[in-house]
Amino acid sequence: MTSHAWIPTRRRLADTVPAVLAPVCACVLALGGLAVWTATGNAGSPADIDVTEARLYLPAEGTPETAAFFRITNTGGSDDRLLSVSSPRVSGDIALSRHEMTTGGAAYRQTADSLAVPAGDTLDMSPLTSDVTVPADGDWRTGDLVPFTLRFEHTGRVGALAVVVRPGTE
Repeated sequence: MTSHAWIPTRRRLADTVPAVLAPVCACVLALGGLAVWTATGNAGSPADIDVTEARLYLPAEGTPETAAFFRITNTGGSDDRLLSVSSPRVSGDIALSRHEMTTGGAAYRQTADSLAVPAGDTLDMSPLTSDVTVPADGDWRTGDLVPFTLRFEHTGRVGALAVVVRPGTE
């Protein structure tokens, strides 16, 4: 069998150029569009979490648990989720909770796996919305500062100092 070498002829080049140019042009167009989309800010930005107004209710005597509240602001362009809260000054499990209403108008607390912090919005925890359920410590006094670490899905860990307050005085 005789071997035939590929010889570039005008006809072969004319047939090859469109086959090569089509995917190259598609890639250049896609990359250009993505660059413009990103440069104009439409690609979004990561979540930017700030935790403020951290407070921890002084537990009533004999009460096994109390609640902590945080104001969590997300000034970024992407949603985030609060996944967990921990503290070196708390022994026992800390849980995220939502407050729900029954059809009869009674309120109850429901454990939550996570709490959403939408982009450009604030999660303002309160006795009427959501909180962090914390095992009570009889050594806490009004004005004490209790360190907490809040763990977010995208932002990671954010520290906060919660001031111990009497319920209803914040």
